[in-house]
Amino acid sequence: MSEVRDLNLWESGARKIEWVKRNMPLLNGIEKEFAASKPFAGLKVALSVHLEAKTAYLCKVLAAGGAEMFVTGSNPLSTQDDVAAALVHDGLNVFAWYSSTEEEYFAHIAKVIDAGPNVIIDDGGDLVNYIHNERPDLIPNVLGGCEETTTGIIRLIAMDKAKALKFPMVLVNDADCKHLFDNRYGTGQSVWDGINRTTNLIVAGKQVVVAGYGWCGKGVAMRAKGLGAEVIVTEIDPIKAMEAVMDGFKVMPMREAAKIGDFFVTVTGCADVIGEEAFNNMKDGAICCNAGHFDVEVNMAKLREISESSYLARNNIMGYKLKNGNTVFVIAEGRLVNLAAGDGHPAEIMDMSFAIQALSAEYIAKNSDKLKAAENMTVNVPKEIDRKVAERKLAAWGFEIDKLTAEQEKYLGSWEV
Repeated sequence: MSEVRDLNLWESGARKIEWVKRNMPLLNGIEKEFAASKPFAGLKVALSVHLEAKTAYLCKVLAAGGAEMFVTGSNPLSTQDDVAAALVHDGLNVFAWYSSTEEEYFAHIAKVIDAGPNVIIDDGGDLVNYIHNERPDLIPNVLGGCEETTTGIIRLIAMDKAKALKFPMVLVNDADCKHLFDNRYGTGQSVWDGINRTTNLIVAGKQVVVAGYGWCGKGVAMRAKGLGAEVIVTEIDPIKAMEAVMDGFKVMPMREAAKIGDFFVTVTGCADVIGEEAFNNMKDGAICCNAGHFDVEVNMAKLREISESSYLARNNIMGYKLKNGNTVFVIAEGRLVNLAAGDGHPAEIMDMSFAIQALSAEYIAKNSDKLKAAENMTVNVPKEIDRKVAERKLAAWGFEIDKLTAEQEKYLGSWEV
């Protein structure tokens, strides 16, 4: 029994899914392969990923492979109700709706886990966390799973170090075909899509503060520069800070950046990145948003506490009037701006990320016994999967590359000149 907002919305969702399907050639090919080989026959797959059209197509690809799908979102503001309805119309089990309360969100997580999944596909770690803490009795059913994002991997590695992770999880985000493209080019474009459509303000000539210079931060900064902004980076890692300087950006602490920024984008995976000191230093009209997984990077609880009043300034933008008379604006309640205020990463980018997901899930289904016997439960994406995805993507684009000759391979493998 599914729980979605309105089943009558399914036709709109189906059109969205069909559009992204036309632009995801890797998943097209994997869907055909899975339909023939049925790697998930007899298995239940629980999936918690931002529930929009591209995720929906991944769900349909896994279902084509024989999986009984149990689907929910991974953020209260990223589910698209028409897409959720379309999946239910196609026979999948879906428990999600847009703007769910925290109680509703975790109730939907519970419904997906209560199905007794054999494979878990997670984005941020909520499914894995829930089954370990609330339904450990179901852990013996789990062959393993995959984690989509940096934040979830941080949680998994912490669990694994504490010997608390009870089944193997593939670290999808660490695959080259994921983080080098999804995190950099996908986040870079989709963050500014969300900001631009929500604010309707120009970026050129503005001061943009990017907190964090990992792959996501690099993408956000690069796109801000391309839009004509002057970019400031804040960092805690001296090496990443040097990268930012050599890429042409200013680097300074947040307390200083707060004084001059017009737009602020957090992409760190950490909490309280923009806090009380920064809010009080911001100029009137500063706009904050978050591109990290959880809504903790822009400290919304502290902002509400120190504000004299708040109001809806524009759809999906709240204004907070501080005691110093300045107003700070926040997009999408400090949640993932590219999904809570947009459609997420472009389809062609998610084609690679979800190809890695699908093939990693197949890898788990086929190799669970071997992986469970290993000392560590966190598993890197096999290089052959990464390479296969890259080769197929180049072919889909119509590009060819060189191959080593036997003599070249011999040369590279020898220590003698």
